[in-house]
Amino acid sequence: MSSKRDPDRGARKASEAPHKRRVGFGMRLRNYFLTGLVIAAPLSITIYITWTFINWVDAWVKPWIPARYNPDHYLPFTVPGFGLIVAIFLLTVLGAATANLFGRTIIAYGEMLLDRMPLVRSIYRGLKQIFETVLSQSSQSFQNVGLIQYPRPGLWAIVFVATDTKGELKEKAGGEETDLVNVFLPTTPNPTSGFLLIVPKKDVTILDMSVEDAAKAVISGGLVTPKLGPDGKPLPKQRNGRALQAPEAEPTETKTAAE
Repeated sequence: MSSKRDPDRGARKASEAPHKRRVGFGMRLRNYFLTGLVIAAPLSITIYITWTFINWVDAWVKPWIPARYNPDHYLPFTVPGFGLIVAIFLLTVLGAATANLFGRTIIAYGEMLLDRMPLVRSIYRGLKQIFETVLSQSSQSFQNVGLIQYPRPGLWAIVFVATDTKGELKEKAGGEETDLVNVFLPTTPNPTSGFLLIVPKKDVTILDMSVEDAAKAVISGGLVTPKLGPDGKPLPKQRNGRALQAPEAEPTETKTAAE
């Protein structure tokens, strides 16, 4: 049997080869562009936000610095960040001054005056409580991440577990016999806004992932998920760059019947 040879076959292959090469080269250029964007965009945004914050603090602090102490008055260029350094120093001095009896007395008299102002009193108390909660070193807020069924059964949402519900909230919401917990339900892509929910503790499924990993998942809309270890479970939570290990159980001595 004789097979007929297609005379146009070679021409078609020759015409298709450059097209394939062009497609492959275009895909490589696209991948290179996306890789560069992934590297440059977070770095640029971080630098921009940092630089904007430094300039904002300098604009507030530098006008209050005497001219003889401000290097911008005798140098041919401005010194960025000098106002931020001065602000950090003054805040440290203020904290040290209020740590003794004299400083605490002045703060008490100042707060007493603010308590006599109806509108200012509410603003000051709210802001003070927020800063004390966020900046307190002993605060255990948002140490766990959980899942709850929200906004209806069958749909799950990530929440940050705050504290156990106490006081009037616990009494009016579930009574003394029900264990309730305060959770924060963040919104996507801005996790700083959300809802405070009071839910039964049994309805919260505690996750192994860290708060940072959960925040990344919320900000990315689920595109970034926590990395899993070799066993298929989330990596151990970390604090100060070190993995948190569960305390090892102390070996218990077993007594035999003979003993």
